[in-house]
Amino acid sequence: MKILVTGGAGFIGSAVIRHIISNTKDSVVNVDKLTYAGNLESLVDVENNDRYSFEQVDICDRAELDRVFAEHQPDAVMHLAAESHVDRSIDGPAAFIETNIVGTYTILEATRAYWNQLDDTRKAAFRFHHISTDEVYGDLEGTDDLFTETTSYEPSSPYSASKASSDHLVRAWLRTYGLPTIVTNCSNNYGPYHFPEKLIPLIILNALDGKALPVYGNGMQIRDWLYVEDHASALYTVVTKGEIGETYNIGGHNEKANIEVVKTICSLLEELVPNKPQDITEYQNLITYVTDRPGHDVRYAIDASKIARELGWKPAETFESGIRKTVEWYLANQKWWSRVLDGSYNRERLGN
Repeated sequence: MKILVTGGAGFIGSAVIRHIISNTKDSVVNVDKLTYAGNLESLVDVENNDRYSFEQVDICDRAELDRVFAEHQPDAVMHLAAESHVDRSIDGPAAFIETNIVGTYTILEATRAYWNQLDDTRKAAFRFHHISTDEVYGDLEGTDDLFTETTSYEPSSPYSASKASSDHLVRAWLRTYGLPTIVTNCSNNYGPYHFPEKLIPLIILNALDGKALPVYGNGMQIRDWLYVEDHASALYTVVTKGEIGETYNIGGHNEKANIEVVKTICSLLEELVPNKPQDITEYQNLITYVTDRPGHDVRYAIDASKIARELGWKPAETFESGIRKTVEWYLANQKWWSRVLDGSYNRERLGN
């Protein structure tokens, strides 16, 4: 089949596209506006494949979306395009409202118009898969509590509130218009091609450069870490096997406090890069505790038993194997991340 992926130049979107092109016979149409976090260099392995095509389109541009649907005639939509950085949402929430809410509304309406004119067979087989986050649930109080698919929404940040809004829109388009939608909510992703503003790549690259390793508050915020390639395989499983109207939580079964993640990275770097910059004796000496983020959720943890039970998906990576692969990837791919850090990947795209 042909799958239209929004946000396919982003971290998770590019992993989904690489997974589909490498492991299936399906075709992909990548629809991405190419904001600061969109990087086509994350797709160099598939860019010349005849089953891959790219459309630089803003999901808020209805006319362009209509053109894309008419030209490419997809059999499914995987909607990943989103502003996703919590700190950025606190500093400037407007972009999150525009992309995550208005953009989701616009892609839903473009999809509905396209879906309505399909023949009965293609209409019945069509799926709109909306990819969301566990942050819509807020945080957990008990140490043994888990987010399930029926946990009530209590978003804490402008980012998570905008994603909660988009989830509600998707479900409303199913109930009101019959659009065949599925929702997934995932835990914290990590892995290759992760934009360096996020915790794990930030810690790796700062350590290599001898810079401070910033940790919010006391570093005891707990997240369930999911290797991005595991997530990509889960998302493909859902779009091909998931039931219309269902929600599936996707997690890595890897609860770790942020400070534990940081110290694990430091230990790996001690092993893999023993020659440290400047006069540093241990990477852990670079850890610096900084003022906590406003409204910072304390603990997230996913119950991913439904997707395992109903669709047969489980993560392949432990945190230990996944974080080692991640550190090794950054060590082997300086060209990719150095072009992100110096902005050259973006300047060339803009023609500057």
